[in-house]
Amino acid sequence: MYKKIILPTDGSEYADREVARAKHLLAEDGEIIIVSVAAKLRRVQFESRKSIREANEKAIEEAEGYVAHMKAKFDDSYNVTTKVVTGFPSESINKLAEDSGADLIIISASGKSGLKKFVIGSVAENVLANADCDVLLVHLEE
Repeated sequence: MYKKIILPTDGSEYADREVARAKHLLAEDGEIIIVSVAAKLRRVQFESRKSIREANEKAIEEAEGYVAHMKAKFDDSYNVTTKVVTGFPSESINKLAEDSGADLIIISASGKSGLKKFVIGSVAENVLANADCDVLLVHLEE
């Protein structure tokens, strides 16, 4: 059983399988941290600061919706916290795991990129390759 589990979400439809695994593997007194990473856009020559700021705000709002949606899948008997961070997804997930002392990350094999079965998405692949804790890669059923 794991004391602290990181559960990343990008709003893809695979959350139910990840949530089921987290419920099964969490120690009785454990904690689940649901995280969504909003990519932070930077100004480029043809974009105004206002449009970049609005896009970043929208990305954060979407990420907040993703974590709230996933948290709603847990009842009050679970110790669940949510976090929205900005940055590169795999780096941000691994940094959160390290900073929080997590002992497991549960992540789906593919997310919003729509990659086919048996292909590991780039975020999951980078988390798996660079995490300092256990990683459970959840494959999808057809």
